Amino acid sequence: MRNLKRMLIGVFILLLVLVILAFVLENQQSISLMFLGWAGPQLPISLVMVIALLIGMVIGPILGWFVGRSSSAARKRFVR
Repeated sequence: MRNLKRMLIGVFILLLVLVILAFVLENQQSISLMFLGWAGPQLPISLVMVIALLIGMVIGPILGWFVGRSSSAARKRFVR
C-alpha cells in the first residue's frame, strides 16, 4: 500500500512537471507590461505568469494572516 501511494505521488508530480513544461514551451512570445506609465522589460508570457503566481502565493497568506489577526482581535474586544 505504501509503495502504491509513493508511485501515485510520483506519477502526479511527473504529470505536473510535464504540464508546466508544456505551458512554458507553448508561451514563449515576449510581452512588455505597462503599469501607471512604467513599462517593464520584454519577458516571455510564461515567465510573467509564473512571477504573478509566486507573488500571489506570497501576498495571499500575508493578507489572510492580517485578516485573521484583526478578526481575532475584534472577537476579543466583544468577549470582554
